[in-house]
Amino acid sequence: MTNKTPHIDLKNDIGFGKTVLMPGDPLRAKYIADNFLTDAVLVNGIRGVNGYTGYYKGVKVSVMASGMGMPSIGIYSYELYKFFGIQNIIRVGSAGAINEKAKVRDIVIGMGACTNSNFPSQYNMNGTIAPICDFDMLSTAKQIADQKGLNVHIGNLYSSDTFYDDSHPSSNWGKVGCLAVEMEAAALYCTAMRMGLRALAICTISDILYPPYTALDAQDREQTFTQMMELALDCAVEYEKLPHLEAKD
Repeated sequence: MTNKTPHIDLKNDIGFGKTVLMPGDPLRAKYIADNFLTDAVLVNGIRGVNGYTGYYKGVKVSVMASGMGMPSIGIYSYELYKFFGIQNIIRVGSAGAINEKAKVRDIVIGMGACTNSNFPSQYNMNGTIAPICDFDMLSTAKQIADQKGLNVHIGNLYSSDTFYDDSHPSSNWGKVGCLAVEMEAAALYCTAMRMGLRALAICTISDILYPPYTALDAQDREQTFTQMMELALDCAVEYEKLPHLEAKD
């Protein structure tokens, strides 16, 4: 354990909770801390990627932005798992629907994450890694979503390295069952798998990438995905009951 890495520098002794929620947007992290956590304290501010720790229903929970893209979440998730003893990371992000099952503001939970990224190649496997979530986290999230009556879809995400992609691949990924495209889940899942720890990506649909195309604005993405935020926080409370794991070297 440490208090400082190249990208995280704990400002005080409060530290992180067992579970960290990770939106891509630092402003969404602040919104969650300000509106859902009690006694929330800023614990990291390096590069403006702010992290907060507070309490939700009496459970210590943290929220910290991941930034955009797989390299960014790969760095932050690795450091959290490896050096700060984090057990569970929940990505709480936005995603673009590429399958007609998913509509604007629906919640999508990534059972797996297909990708066009070269991120998994670092593991020198003689084959292709299938980045998947932690089943205990997934099953708990589904149970809580059902209790809340939320419109949740569970399936594969497509994690892309490119936001503006000249090859326009999204429709092809939708044809093989991917529900939505985003830019972080595959790297998070790979990192958690390699470390022997837990991860789950919960996303709200902010864009429809099939006709008729539609998109929510930046403020909507920052402040109105409250069902997803509450679902993730309720999951964090339940994840306190999961057994402790030790990160792999």
